[in-house]
Amino acid sequence: MKVIISLCLFIGAVSALNNGLALTPPMGWLSWERFRCNVDCVNDPHNCISENLILEMADIMVNEGYKDAGYVYVNIDACWMANYTDENGGMVPDPKRFPNGPKYLADKIHAMGMKFGMYQDFGHITCLGYPGAEFHLEQYAYQFASWEIDLLKFDGCNSVPRDGDTGYPVMEFFLNKTGRQILYSCEWPLYQLFKQEYINYTAVAAGCNTWRAYHDIQDSWDSVKETLDFWGNNSGNFASLTGPGSFSDPDMLIVGDFGLSYDQQRVQMGMWAMLSAPMHMSVDLRNIDPKSKALLQNRNVIALNQDPLGYTARRLLVYTAPRNQGIFNVWKKVLYQQGSYALAFVNYSDQGTPNTYTTTLGQLGLTNASGYNVTEIFSGMTVGQFRPQDEFKATVNPEGIYLVKCVTM
Repeated sequence: MKVIISLCLFIGAVSALNNGLALTPPMGWLSWERFRCNVDCVNDPHNCISENLILEMADIMVNEGYKDAGYVYVNIDACWMANYTDENGGMVPDPKRFPNGPKYLADKIHAMGMKFGMYQDFGHITCLGYPGAEFHLEQYAYQFASWEIDLLKFDGCNSVPRDGDTGYPVMEFFLNKTGRQILYSCEWPLYQLFKQEYINYTAVAAGCNTWRAYHDIQDSWDSVKETLDFWGNNSGNFASLTGPGSFSDPDMLIVGDFGLSYDQQRVQMGMWAMLSAPMHMSVDLRNIDPKSKALLQNRNVIALNQDPLGYTARRLLVYTAPRNQGIFNVWKKVLYQQGSYALAFVNYSDQGTPNTYTTTLGQLGLTNASGYNVTEIFSGMTVGQFRPQDEFKATVNPEGIYLVKCVTM
C-alpha cells in the first residue's frame, strides 16, 4: 500500500479522468443480475457464464433493435476467470468456458459495431474468490488493453475501504497510461458506504466515468424503491457531481426479469432516465416479454436518459394523500433544451386503483409566464399547454409512474 500512496502523490496533478468517454450515460448489457456466477456449463450450458452466452446476447442486441436503440456495451461481470494466474501473475480466462480468450470476444463484438466490457476487483481476491488486482494494477491495465476491452467494472471486495481513495485513482492512471480508451466503472464509494465512512464524492467523480453509490440492485420492487430513496435523499450532495464524463450509477436495469410488475418496470425505466443513470440491462434477451422489450427500447425514454446536459433529477417532495389516496414522490430534471424540464410522479401506494396528485407547474418550480407544452414521455402524446398557475393533475397507477416533458412556449 505504501507503493500505491507514493504513486498517488506522484500522479496527483493528473488524477482527473480525461478519457473523453461517457459524455452521456453508457448503455449496454451486463451479465450479473440475471446470470450471476453460474459456471456450470455441464448441467446448464445455455445459461452459464461463457463466451457462447456473451456472443449470443451480443447477436440479439444487434439483430433485435437494442444496438440501434443505443445499447452498445456487452459486459461480462464476475466469474469469467480461472481460479489461478499465469506464471507472471497475469489473469487467465477459464479455459473451458472461454477457450478462445477475451481478445477473441472483443474482436467478435467489435465486428458487430459494439463495445466489450470486463470485470475485476481492487482486492486480493474478487467477491467470488477469483484472483484480484491487488499489487497488479499496472499489469492488469495493460492486459485489459491488450485484449482491447472498452469498459472495466472495478469492484472493491476484499480490500480495505479507505484504500480505495488511493487505489482507484491509481488504476485510473494506469488505464489512461495504456493509451486505450477504457470506460472506468468504479465501485469506490459503495465500499465506504458499507463501512459508514466519509465518501469524497468530488474525488470519485473526478476519477471514474461511472460510480456505484449504493448497494447492488436485486430483482425486487423493494430494492428499486430503496435505491430511489437513496438518490432522493442525496446525502453528501453527490447528485451535483453527476454529468458528462462521470455519472452516479444506481446499478443495472432489471426490466424483463422476474421481480417487477409491468408498472414497476416502467418506474425503473423512467426513473433511471430521470437520474441520467447508466442503463445496463441484465436480462435474458432470448426470453424477454415483448412489453418489457418495448420498454427497454422506448426511444423517448432513452432520449431523456441521454439528454446531453446529463443532469440528475432531484426529488422535490414526498406527499402522502389522505385516506390512502396515493403516496407520491415528485422529481424534476433540468434538460439541455433551454427552459425545458422533465417531471416524474411516482406513486408508491399499492392500492388497487390509480391515484391523482394535483398541483401547478409553478409550485414545482416551472415559472415561465408564457407556459409550457407538456407531453407524456412514454407515449409521446400531447397532454396540453399549461401556465405556471394552471391546475395540473398527474394520475398514476399503483406503484407506477407518470412521466412528462415540459417545454417552454
